[in-house]
Amino acid sequence: MAVQRIKGFPWGRWALLLVLTVGLTAVLQALGVPSPALFAGLAVATVLALIGIGPERVARPATSGAQAVIGVVIGVLATPGTLSSVAVDWLPVLLVSLGTLAVSMAAGLLLGLQRGVSPLTGMLALTAGGASGLVAVTRELGGDERIVSVIQYLRVGMVTATMPIVATAVFGAAHVGVGGGAQTSSAPWYLGLALVAVCALVGVPVANRLHVPAGALLGPMVLALALSLGGLTFGASPPEPLVDVAYAVIGWQAGLRFTRPALRIVLRVLPAATALILAIVAACAGLGLVLSWTTDASLLDGYLATTPGGVYAVLATAISSGGDVTFVVAVQVVRVILMLLVAPFIARLVGRRWS
Repeated sequence: MAVQRIKGFPWGRWALLLVLTVGLTAVLQALGVPSPALFAGLAVATVLALIGIGPERVARPATSGAQAVIGVVIGVLATPGTLSSVAVDWLPVLLVSLGTLAVSMAAGLLLGLQRGVSPLTGMLALTAGGASGLVAVTRELGGDERIVSVIQYLRVGMVTATMPIVATAVFGAAHVGVGGGAQTSSAPWYLGLALVAVCALVGVPVANRLHVPAGALLGPMVLALALSLGGLTFGASPPEPLVDVAYAVIGWQAGLRFTRPALRIVLRVLPAATALILAIVAACAGLGLVLSWTTDASLLDGYLATTPGGVYAVLATAISSGGDVTFVVAVQVVRVILMLLVAPFIARLVGRRWS
């Protein structure tokens, strides 16, 4: 009877989705899960959609706004102090980052050979960089965000779980942990809110005018990147509650589109996706060795700098193991920004080629 009442009351569906998402987010945050609001939004929306009591869809303005917030979050990661640490070794850092992009996209195309998975969806699902950003723009690029969201965060989870073990067993790191989270801003919250508003109101129209793919994400991201590198953000970053809302909206967008056939496809491709993720992790570790040999970085720093996922978990591991934190984070930031700048354009080409 309660289910029938919820079905006949659209606001009741949204209220249920919101309450359950908030509750699960709190639980996942306590457990140290990365991007807990996105995980919670995806899980709750998927369950409600499968039992038929979820909202029909998330309005496009809401998803565009969420993409803009995530774009600003990524853009302000790049600061002059961080990127100056890789200025001398910019060529090997760039080549290794491009190598990570090539390896992960090639693995994604292999995943696209699976029945029910397009090459475009496979490529977006395994591209190693900016998981939340890629999930946010998948539908706009023509991919299946249900598959992409599950596999992207499977990658992040696997990398986060195995990184301390590999760092200790293979590279001899001591006192390694995976605690910590996003860095908090020292600036007032209203400056962060103003930063998001400026980047969204200016970046999105400009990106749309230039026909940039995934303009709602890339426009604000590039503008936030430019302001951050120019020292014009005044230490501001998007307020944490706003970021959590954006992550939840992206999770809802993917979860509400789940059906039982779609769930069967996701479950069927998980073994292949898991094997390919392990192959990507191994290949990136090899690229880390190359980075270490071509720069002054240690083997451990090279591995952490090229680990394909979980930038804040990488940061915590680098700190606790006594590594070169600035170098590791700088390379990770370059990788994430490069992936999100390049991936949408390559995805558009792939979509046209195999449409």
